[in-house]
Amino acid sequence: MSNNIGVYNEVSRRDFIKTCLTATAMLGLPYGMVNKVIAAAESSNKPPVIWLHFQECTGCSESLLRSSHPTVASLILDTISLDYQETLMAGSGEQAEQSMHDSMAANKGKYILVVEGAIPTKDNGIYCKVGGKTGLDSLRSVSEDSAAIISIGTCAAYGGIQSVEPNPTGAVGVRDIIKNKTIINIPGCPPNPYTFLSTILYYLTFKKFPELDTLGRPMFAYGRKIHEHCERRPHFDAGRFAEAYGDDGHAQGHCLYKLGCKGPVTYANCPVQRFNDVGVWPVSVGHPCIGCTEPDILFKTSIAEKVQIHDPTPFDAYAPIDIGKKGKGPNALTTAIVGLAAGAALGAGAMMAKNLPASIENKDKQTNEKSKQA
Repeated sequence: MSNNIGVYNEVSRRDFIKTCLTATAMLGLPYGMVNKVIAAAESSNKPPVIWLHFQECTGCSESLLRSSHPTVASLILDTISLDYQETLMAGSGEQAEQSMHDSMAANKGKYILVVEGAIPTKDNGIYCKVGGKTGLDSLRSVSEDSAAIISIGTCAAYGGIQSVEPNPTGAVGVRDIIKNKTIINIPGCPPNPYTFLSTILYYLTFKKFPELDTLGRPMFAYGRKIHEHCERRPHFDAGRFAEAYGDDGHAQGHCLYKLGCKGPVTYANCPVQRFNDVGVWPVSVGHPCIGCTEPDILFKTSIAEKVQIHDPTPFDAYAPIDIGKKGKGPNALTTAIVGLAAGAALGAGAMMAKNLPASIENKDKQTNEKSKQA
């Protein structure tokens, strides 16, 4: 840990092992890889990290620092050499700037650049300055000799709320400026601290970054839609929806799709990993997913706006959950017709299977008779 960073509580050996187990599981690695992840986390060969802040609320840093069971902030600060981070540094002004330049010079081509916040580009980037330099100039100069860039949070990944029209400062994400570096996007408002932790531990273990999707997000955390693992999914499949906040459906935990939930089109591990180390996430406490990991959803669509999906209600032929309601009317007719067709197909298949041995036997007899005649 850099001398410029404040001291945090120690992590017990038990909590350290639990964190490595959690990270290994999140990465989809086999259990046998736990020892390698632990060894990487304990290694004295810590990757130097320079963390830059631009247009943001510092929520990504704050969520990282406030995670516990175990204290991920402590582990991160002990696992990497955090040489520059404006929110955490004890030093300030010229002392802080000198620390950053010293780290860049000593670790040329080796340090990881972490960016938090969008970068304003309008009017040559004058809407965000640190140490007399614009954020645009700082990003370009610090990224030049970095090994890779991690864009943490939706602002750094895609531009965030600052980039919403009319976008007066010309705010954009890192990927819109830097084109010649490996960029790992960890979007979210804020992202789960364990996603950042697991990405770092993967890098320490394998000396490379995890597989990324087309938006530069780690597949282990952003490879599947929220809708696939949501605990309210059975209600969706059964056609049970909350129609308004506070109604009976909402109180009973029904699906929030009609309230604008973006889960069916949002890729993230929120329902699996959850937040605050107490097993909660927005949908579990009654609020629709707002799609904060997707570049074209967060801040660009209203919370109440329903996303377009192929079939917002269950297919009519699904087995009825409530026969008293689902078994009447046109749906029942559709179910009956489909069931009849399916039954006919199964019956035909069964008859074919039953008659198959006889047909083969007859064919063999005909073949033998022809052979004798020849």
